[in-house]
Amino acid sequence: MQKVSISSLVIATLSLLPTLGNAQDAKNFPNKPVHIIIGFAAGGGSDTTARVLVPKLSEILGQTVIIDNKPGAGGNLASDYLMKLPPDGYNIALTTIGSLAINPHMPGGTNFNPLKDFTFLSQGVVFPNVLVVKADSPIKTFKDFVDAGKKAGSFITFGSSGQGSTGHLAGELLKVRSGMNAQHVNYKGGGPAMNDLLGGNIVAIFASTPTAIPFIEAGKLRALATSGVKRADSLPTVPTVAEQGYPGYQAQNWYAFIGPAKIPTDIQNKLNQALVATLKDPSTAEKLRNIGVEPAPSTPNELAAYTKSEFETWGKIISNIQWEK
Repeated sequence: MQKVSISSLVIATLSLLPTLGNAQDAKNFPNKPVHIIIGFAAGGGSDTTARVLVPKLSEILGQTVIIDNKPGAGGNLASDYLMKLPPDGYNIALTTIGSLAINPHMPGGTNFNPLKDFTFLSQGVVFPNVLVVKADSPIKTFKDFVDAGKKAGSFITFGSSGQGSTGHLAGELLKVRSGMNAQHVNYKGGGPAMNDLLGGNIVAIFASTPTAIPFIEAGKLRALATSGVKRADSLPTVPTVAEQGYPGYQAQNWYAFIGPAKIPTDIQNKLNQALVATLKDPSTAEKLRNIGVEPAPSTPNELAAYTKSEFETWGKIISNIQWEK
């Protein structure tokens, strides 16, 4: 009979403890508040969207859900922060197409690889950007905006929620397609950009629909065009850029839920199920549509594949843009 030493049994038992601990953590998850990190200031599109989702998500998880705004660098600061957190599921992010598909290709790049350094949870929402000016602006139409940017000596400014955001890229693509001259002004979120537009400090914004719609409905902004492949359901009377002389133009926006790399699969699945149920909840979905975004729940694998596709697509587009020095 083969003898087994006590020390061997102890070593074998200890080697199982991490696995047993992970299984127990997943079974009890969540047993404390869950934080959603937002890479932009309060009042912007991703912040507004997250605040619509929080009540139902908190109900489903059975825990408080807290929003943490960490604005800066077009969402990159928040992504850097998330990447370094423990992969226990208690810190996730509602991030943007900017962080996951655009910013890595921008001049200077990013400190993270969006395809390798995160755990994919679920896509969140999709929506276009909308080009807006103040209601009392002399620019009345999209054609007026482009024509103003083509005049000799003109200085048209447009803001966005940050470097590498789809609002930024929407403007850069329009410059390439139209030949107009316009200067991008970088902000730490859609909220600060909107404040400067309303204050008369910039001419226009390519804003997210959640940021812009309340001001359009209040009569403070004029919508000139949307950037999607079709008219936005929330702004059915506003033509797309493509309709107004630039066929094929599009800069579709989307937000998605991710976490630090190597979140255990059981916890990843629990978070996915809770997020999908929240996005599919009829009352929550209606509230999302009211702010101009369309719920788009997915599996983790679907989000990973979509992110890879968008990463490659935007990489090709950005490589053809002549960036201002």
